[in-house]
Amino acid sequence: MTQSLSHWLLDEAPGSRRQAVLGSLYRGLLAILSNPPGLAGLVIVTVLVLIAIFAPLLDRGISPIAQDLGNRLAQPSAAHWFGTDELGRDIYSRTLYGSRVTLTIVALVSVLVAPIGLAVGTLAGYLGGWVDIVLMRITDVFLAFPRLVLALAFAAALGPGIENAVIAISLTAWPPYARIARAETITIARSDFIQAVVLQGASTWRILLRHIVPLCLSSVIVRLTLDMAGIILTAAGLGFLGLGAQPPTAEWGAMVSAGRDVILDQWWVSTIPGVAIFLVSLGFNLLGDGLRDVFDPKETS
Repeated sequence: MTQSLSHWLLDEAPGSRRQAVLGSLYRGLLAILSNPPGLAGLVIVTVLVLIAIFAPLLDRGISPIAQDLGNRLAQPSAAHWFGTDELGRDIYSRTLYGSRVTLTIVALVSVLVAPIGLAVGTLAGYLGGWVDIVLMRITDVFLAFPRLVLALAFAAALGPGIENAVIAISLTAWPPYARIARAETITIARSDFIQAVVLQGASTWRILLRHIVPLCLSSVIVRLTLDMAGIILTAAGLGFLGLGAQPPTAEWGAMVSAGRDVILDQWWVSTIPGVAIFLVSLGFNLLGDGLRDVFDPKETS
């Protein structure tokens, strides 16, 4: 049965749209599995997702917000695998639940920036003229500022909190996707099949939604995966400065900030969440490289 399913997915002449889509996804998965860096990134990201989902089963019954001032800044031990922080809270448990905050921010930012970037880029690239000029000049304004600095400005204006941090990061992260989508759209719009669709009387919105946007998705997805490390670091930076998740919520950037005053003597307070940020950022970068190898015809040829 497994062989027949594999043969069905790899069929060079799919009989339906569903078979074609599933076959394309299956080939991409096989390509990533055959790419060691991409496979390593996929494993790290999968572990992050599993930890975030099953954190209540992995926390050993220790609440991430439970304080024990009599056991503050305790070294890693059998009772507290990663030690405790300045309020006696278990760092292992807080690191587990911090993955939920990180994954939530990454997911929400991804859901916001990809559609915004695609919409702006495809409209500018296909319509051209004054629409292209206006949209690209707005994009240039956002690109003129360093992302972290601009995110700090938006977060400070909106106020601290996860929701405002997501909005602040999203407002600064969409311009590169608009640039990529615009470049892809300009190339696709000159294709013969687009001209044929125009001659058949298809509307502008139908051409954009049914033909151009799907062809731009692969480049946007690759860029989004590569940018997730930057999104995580920006979120951690906002948390470090107190503009992200607020106490007592466990968030990796805020945990690093809480341990900066005792990093020489109680190194584990900042080091453990810092290592978590590093590993997850590395995982997304490796996965993004693997996806780029899969989707880039220059790499796969």
